[in-house]
Amino acid sequence: MNIQSPFSSGIQGFQRAADSVTEASLNISRANINSLTNESSTRSAVNPDQFVDASKKTVTDSLIQLKAAELHAGANVKSINTADEMLGTLIDIRV
Repeated sequence: MNIQSPFSSGIQGFQRAADSVTEASLNISRANINSLTNESSTRSAVNPDQFVDASKKTVTDSLIQLKAAELHAGANVKSINTADEMLGTLIDIRV
């Protein structure tokens, strides 16, 4: 069984949260671009609201993903800080 150090676990989790933020941001920008493209090219479509609803759902999901990534990153930062404090206590050095 391999047990990771708190530092590497925290950094790994923070990197995952950063990747999630990047993915959500790209999804929001793509939805915005698709919405603008579909709006201009389908003005005579039977139901133009279907494109707006799809982009709203994508944007909503991506905003939720952004908030979850923020909380995830914050939790990992706290674990890194705690590991730092514990290490400082163990070797009697407080930074």
